[in-house]
Amino acid sequence: MVSSNKIANNNGSTANNNAAKLQLMKHLRNSGLNNLRIAATPKAPLSRLNNGINIPAFGLGTCARKSGSDEVIKAVKDAIDVGYRHFDCAWNYENEEDIGQGINEKIQEGVVKREDVFVVSKLWNTFHNPELVEVGCRQSLKNLGLEYMDLFLIHFPTAFKGCTTGVRYPKDEFGNVIYADIDICDTWKAMEQLVHKGLVKSIGMSNFNSDQLTRILSKCTIPPAINQVEVHPYFSNRKLVEWCMARGIRVTAYSPLQNQEKRMPGEPSLLEDPVLLEMAQRYRKTVAQVILRWVFQRGIVVIPKSVKKHRMEENFNVFNFHLSEEDMERIFGLNRNARVNTFKEQAGTHKEYPFNIEF
Repeated sequence: MVSSNKIANNNGSTANNNAAKLQLMKHLRNSGLNNLRIAATPKAPLSRLNNGINIPAFGLGTCARKSGSDEVIKAVKDAIDVGYRHFDCAWNYENEEDIGQGINEKIQEGVVKREDVFVVSKLWNTFHNPELVEVGCRQSLKNLGLEYMDLFLIHFPTAFKGCTTGVRYPKDEFGNVIYADIDICDTWKAMEQLVHKGLVKSIGMSNFNSDQLTRILSKCTIPPAINQVEVHPYFSNRKLVEWCMARGIRVTAYSPLQNQEKRMPGEPSLLEDPVLLEMAQRYRKTVAQVILRWVFQRGIVVIPKSVKKHRMEENFNVFNFHLSEEDMERIFGLNRNARVNTFKEQAGTHKEYPFNIEF
């Protein structure tokens, strides 16, 4: 990156800023590139939520359990430098403090303002009791070092035994997760109060099915702005996505590249699919970029995760090409209904387990 004060010449020595400008202008004249402008940091397009608030349509997933604090902080700062302005967090990821530190350091450096950054977090299952919803929200705000969140989601529709001490999976003497019988509509009403109190700007959910969303819609005063669900070419989730969009609920796609860590042994790797490989070669893009573009062109907000700056840059570079309708349908044709994130071990027998119906 060129410094604002110095520029390296061909010998590796430095010249002052004026000489650098003259050199650049001469090059532009000689090359005929008089209209060239040094590009600013790219930004993702915005999607409008049903409450009129805009969300960056491309964000960074932050579930990075194998990464240490320093790596996560650096990843967040790198992401902001790349152009990311949307960060998808969760209390359950156990790294909100690191993400908040990275964001706040960039704010202090003057690189971004708070209003430039769209921060999402999620209410974990142990906070579903209406009396604990605000407690869970305030814990995330404290962790992130923020006064408000742009979007707050119910992470999963299954309620666990209430706990505010940091235990993610309360268990009985036999090692089974202890469930709680709490109406999701009651939890939602408490979520609405967070908006009224100014703690969050928008509310939504993650991993809810159409029946659960129907119940919420029938009783809510603030409709869900987002339903965050798994979406990738081997699990297109087409019916649920179209169902949500028809009702004004925006969809965010997690695990858009299949989540290779959770892929079952012997299951095909999405990133090695021959159809996608051929398409990537034809568009002169990577397979990951083709996949992310497919998700984006469906009108879905997408949040691939990475802690590597070069990978973030690659993932973010999907706004300068367009997949044909034929290729969009070819990718839909790869669907295997192969959900990677089932959560069966944690909540498979809960009455609100969302994946027992088609969508």
